[in-house]
Order: sequence, then C-alpha cells, then structure tokens
Amino acid sequence: MSKIRIKAVVFDLDGLMFNTEDIFKQSNHELVSRRGKRISPELRQQMMGRRAHEAFQIMIDDLGLTESVEEIMVEEEKLFTGMLDEQLAPLPGMLDLLDHLEEACIPKAVATSSGREYLHGILGRVGLLPRFHMTLAAEDVENGKPHPEIYETAAQRLEITTAEMMVLEDSEAGTKAAAAAGAITVSVPTQHSRTHDFTTATHIAESLADPLIYRLLSRDYS
Repeated sequence: MSKIRIKAVVFDLDGLMFNTEDIFKQSNHELVSRRGKRISPELRQQMMGRRAHEAFQIMIDDLGLTESVEEIMVEEEKLFTGMLDEQLAPLPGMLDLLDHLEEACIPKAVATSSGREYLHGILGRVGLLPRFHMTLAAEDVENGKPHPEIYETAAQRLEITTAEMMVLEDSEAGTKAAAAAGAITVSVPTQHSRTHDFTTATHIAESLADPLIYRLLSRDYS
C-alpha cells in the first residue's frame, strides 16, 4: 500500500490562530445585554464555526430578537472592531508552527467561515497574510461548515488530495467539515469549545504548540 505524507496544512482562523473568540464573546455579551438577554453556553456552541449570517440567525431565533441579521451584524461589527485593536493576539504555538512549516517547505492556507474582508483584516493587522499560500472565506463556497465544501475546495486549489492535507480546527462544525472532506483532522479544543463533539477528529491536540502536531507532520500515512 502506498504511503501518504502531509503536503499542506490548512488553518481555521477564529479561536484557533487568534483569540478572536474571546473578543466575540465580549462583543456578543454587550450586544445582547443591551436587549436584556444573555447567550447561554449551548447557544454559543451552536454559533461557533458557522458563517456570520448563519450564526446570527441562530442567535436571533434562540433569543427571540426582532432585528434582522443585517441590523445585528452592523452593531456587532462596531462593538467587535472597537475591542480588536487592543485585544487581538495570536494563540500559543501559532507563530512557531508557521515558522516550522516554512522551514519544512509545507504550504499553508486558511479556510474560515468568516468573510474575506474580515479574514484579510485580521491577518493584515499582524502582517501574516503574505505568509499563506492560499486563503478561503465564506464568499468562496456555497455551503458553510459543517459541510465539507470549503476543505474540498482548499485541497483542489492546493493541487493535492484531501487525504494529503492536515486541517487544524477548534470547533465541532469545523472538525466535522474537515473530517467529511477526508482530511487528516486535528482538533484543538479551547475554553470556548471544550464541550463540543470532536469524535470525528483524527487527532486531538492540546494547543498549536502540542508536539503531536509536529510528529504528525513527519509521519507517513497508509
């Protein structure tokens, strides 16, 4: 049986590479508090990893809000952006992992449920956009996570099979998407997603600094 080696690594964005889930939690809390509501852990779990329109529709339906998705998103964006400049930070191990992949000449990509403008804005703030061979955002696919389309598309654009691709994810929706695409799926649960279902993951890592990730990058798969 032929051996397969990982030929590219695809990162999710929010909650995996950066602490944006922390900031989203704060801005979401402020948004619903203005309406006398609160977001339960269960609702937050349903929203994580989804495209923005889908996530906010879930929130509107659950909390019985009267505004449209577009109205909610405009207010949320103002709150989130106001917090971003002071609080945005890379998560542990992320920068070292990028360095390692570059040293090993392994292509890197980002595939997020967020929009392209947001994706480029986050990576651009910290000067990381040029370090990725390819980026995929919500506008690039018809179906959001947990549908596998975004990871199938990533493999096509990287000109590899999904089986040759490692995907790093922090949410249940993203993990299911990567697993359904047939990728080597490494879930990295955080404080925001520890209760998610990661049973479809190939492996579970403690963080992006976990030696497990580095071992997997040097392995052959049958």
